[in-house]
Amino acid sequence: MQIELTKKEFRLLLDMVYIGNWVLNSTRGSDRFRQYDDIESKLFALCESNGMPILAEPWEDTIVPSRAYADGGIHEAIAYYEDNVFYEILAEELSRRDMEYPEITDDNYDEVLRRMDRYMTEFQTSGLDHLVLEE
Repeated sequence: MQIELTKKEFRLLLDMVYIGNWVLNSTRGSDRFRQYDDIESKLFALCESNGMPILAEPWEDTIVPSRAYADGGIHEAIAYYEDNVFYEILAEELSRRDMEYPEITDDNYDEVLRRMDRYMTEFQTSGLDHLVLEE
């Protein structure tokens, strides 16, 4: 298989592969999806021959994203995504809790969204500062 990419497209592909592998493997410990590590390694190994040697480095007989790459801002993009997912899941769970955990159907979908919007507005305004557990 042959894929033609510009340097900019290749650089964006590296970001996508890194982020995808991070999502799939970052919490798995030793039970990683090795095939995704292998693809990531294969693509980052192409950095040298494509004028981007600073983005990859050897580690335990393979090529991995370099420290310079990992420290270059990619984790800020991942953190932004993780924060948004966290707040959206929390808003949905709190909304469903307030409604006594119904299955989401066409009949209650708008109500769930309305409640989620209220929670999301609160989170955007105050983060978790007003979240209180009652005992």
